[in-house]
Amino acid sequence: MITVVKNGRVIDPYNNIDSKLNIVIKDGKILEITPYEISGEKNIDATGLIVCPGFIDIHMHEDMYHNEEDYLDEWIAKSMLNMGVTTCIGGNCGINLTEPLTYLDAVDRLKLPVNIGLMAGHTNIRECVVENSNKYNPIQIDDIKKIMYTAREYLEGGCFGISYGIRYVPGITELELIEVSKACKPENKIINAHVRDDAKNIIWATKEFIKVGMKLDIPIQNSHIGSMGGYGQMKELLRLLDSVKSSGLDITSDCYPYYAFSTRIGETTYDDGFLERYNIDYDSIEISEGKYKGQRCTKNIFDELRKNSPDTITVGHVMNEKDIDMAILHPNVMIASDGFLHNEQGHPRAAGTFTRLIDKYVKTGKLSLYDAINKMTTMPAKKLGLSNKGNLSKGSDADITIFSYDEIKDNATFDNPIKKPDGIKYVLIKGSVALKDGEIVNGKLGTSVRR
Repeated sequence: MITVVKNGRVIDPYNNIDSKLNIVIKDGKILEITPYEISGEKNIDATGLIVCPGFIDIHMHEDMYHNEEDYLDEWIAKSMLNMGVTTCIGGNCGINLTEPLTYLDAVDRLKLPVNIGLMAGHTNIRECVVENSNKYNPIQIDDIKKIMYTAREYLEGGCFGISYGIRYVPGITELELIEVSKACKPENKIINAHVRDDAKNIIWATKEFIKVGMKLDIPIQNSHIGSMGGYGQMKELLRLLDSVKSSGLDITSDCYPYYAFSTRIGETTYDDGFLERYNIDYDSIEISEGKYKGQRCTKNIFDELRKNSPDTITVGHVMNEKDIDMAILHPNVMIASDGFLHNEQGHPRAAGTFTRLIDKYVKTGKLSLYDAINKMTTMPAKKLGLSNKGNLSKGSDADITIFSYDEIKDNATFDNPIKKPDGIKYVLIKGSVALKDGEIVNGKLGTSVRR
């Protein structure tokens, strides 16, 4: 079937396109982009709308696969589609909720609202292959080799690289980082990391991670730099990253357009000293689920949940607005949500990141629409090596997002973190309509993406 998206303003930074054009789609691929009038068996009128490649979220956290029931949760996958994302990458910060290849196979069998690929999460591999593993303790070289071999298996099965949550596993040594990362070398796959420390210690923590990429000459992705250096250190952090990039290392970063981070209350982020590190009191921490949902912490609430409910999702209202804006506007920083949800609870970044960028940064004149789309499409696709996504080239996958510039805005809040955005008119995945006028019409078009 021939589908034509007609009369829209087509923006495709990969091909330096910004014109009123018609897109012809056949068999899930871009067949042609033309200025001439053309009709197909199915026509989508995009008059007055922006037409661009489907957004790509390079850093999110996938939903759970339930093996016994052969069932995939779809909380965050639905939120991704609602905000125009067509492809996303999970398994970040060292965390896979399910063994990666099992998850990807389940996605192909059961389908999801969006396409999804995975990083191989170092933390989970470490916990699975190392007996009596303790996140605070270093491990021996024989165990490090086991992790590397397992990671290699996942990479050969299609994972895009290895992710680390160095902050969450303080026992990781330089030796472990380097030896495990060698699994990426044969195919030049990426490593990314939630680095070891933040705030005043972000520079040396970032240098530790950079050292791995430089030693092995492999591409690296510096994850969610806003929540790591957004406390007055961003200018110095970006200078460091720029200087390293100028030396030839393939280094990029991502950031979400919010001034608050999110993590579980039992994580090492909240180990002793966090109040001093962020220069806050307990009331800067908001509880996102459970009996205290919507409340700010007191010492008693914090101690109770950390002891008895360590998986409780929290939001830390601690980041510097000027620093986050500085990161978002930097040319080497792409947009990623870092979103995760549990029972539809969490941080609004999981449902608002991509629409928020346009509403809060483009409409206010901080960022051009063209540059915003570049940060959400071309940049992540290039980093991931996805030549058939993130662009509207002939032969590429017809993953397309169509939105109203005037109407687009994020609606998700800390009270209602999955509230759908306004302004997303159509989302096409492989040429088929997945979402129309803000409503999901086919939530089973997404398959696994592997490299």
